[in-house]
Amino acid sequence: MNVLRHVEAILFVADAPAKPDDLAKAIGCPVYEVEEALEKLGGRLHHDSPLQLVRIAGGYQVCTKPEYAESVARFAKPQKTRLSRSLLEVLAIVAYQQPVTAAEVDAVRGVDSSYALHQLLDRRLLTEVGRKKAPGRPVLYGTTQQFLHIFNLEDLTELPPIDRALPQTVGEDRVAEQGVFSLE
Repeated sequence: MNVLRHVEAILFVADAPAKPDDLAKAIGCPVYEVEEALEKLGGRLHHDSPLQLVRIAGGYQVCTKPEYAESVARFAKPQKTRLSRSLLEVLAIVAYQQPVTAAEVDAVRGVDSSYALHQLLDRRLLTEVGRKKAPGRPVLYGTTQQFLHIFNLEDLTELPPIDRALPQTVGEDRVAEQGVFSLE
């Protein structure tokens, strides 16, 4: 069995980055053989193809080299999806502070963020990652593989550093400062 050809075929049809473990399971071979095949495929595409193999969002994906992007875009006519400032604000808060509740996001922004959270959930940039162990068991939000893919990140450690850190427990300090919450 030619593992390289199987890997190439799977990556051609994959709609998201494929992890070596998943490729190995699909092909029915050890992970090290898939990793060797990925290395060979990457080298071959680098030297002799308008395509390239990229490592992104914890997996591998075949994509067009940058020098062909303009003609591909003219042909494919992709719809541009823009994120408003409020959506970007919410996305940044969740990305840097995840897991985080809607109330914690609201406390950082100072306004209701439920619309933005729903929009980001619909666009598959955020997902529900659990429930907080607190009264009412509020939903905790986190970013998705789609978020990593769109922002061309391997993982969250590649997020750029922020100038000032937000409080560890988002919202508690700010809510107490505003006098909205009191233990008295």
